[in-house]
Amino acid sequence: MNNEVEVQNNSEILTDKEIFTKIWTRPRQVFRFIDDYKYDKFVRVLLLLIGISRGFDRATMNDMGDEMSLGAIIGFSVVFGGLLGWISIYLYAALLSWTGKWLGGKGNTTSILRILSYAMIPSILALLFLIPQIGIYGIEMFKEYGDISSAGVFSNIVVYGSLILEFILGIWMLVLCVIALSEAQKISIGMAILNIVLPALVIGVPIFLIVYMLM
Repeated sequence: MNNEVEVQNNSEILTDKEIFTKIWTRPRQVFRFIDDYKYDKFVRVLLLLIGISRGFDRATMNDMGDEMSLGAIIGFSVVFGGLLGWISIYLYAALLSWTGKWLGGKGNTTSILRILSYAMIPSILALLFLIPQIGIYGIEMFKEYGDISSAGVFSNIVVYGSLILEFILGIWMLVLCVIALSEAQKISIGMAILNIVLPALVIGVPIFLIVYMLM
């Protein structure tokens, strides 16, 4: 595949570089291009990196540092996150396609998975901010009561500054996912937000009812 996709369509043709730069300032244009041209060039790599990012997120949220070594956590996040993390994204895309039809959505699982892989680029960038955190505090970053305040003023500025930037990237990723889903499903922003919530309700409500009845 050349650096520029050689096809004819209504949306403006973008180069690889423009896709990764304009997605921050003109996301709808980028997502329209990806959807119209079925732009799959980096999807597998992006899904692999997203899976790794989600693996580290799970390690942090589940306080794996209380029971595992730092090497084991890194290995688990990279191997299992990279190889298996994309499966959850695929299943979520399938649920979005299914529930989206209730809202008049047009996207199938493949088109939604493709466009979400680009919308989740901020989560990949967040991996870069994890490096100084691990470099300074190591396994303490993955413990429930880890000591992440005793390394000195400058180190703490680096760590907490990177945590704030990770949070901002997480918010922007959600915004991009809404815009991407709106484009893939050919629905409004409001309907896209509802579409993102519906899969959780479809799975969560039955589970809640079953647990309630068992109790």
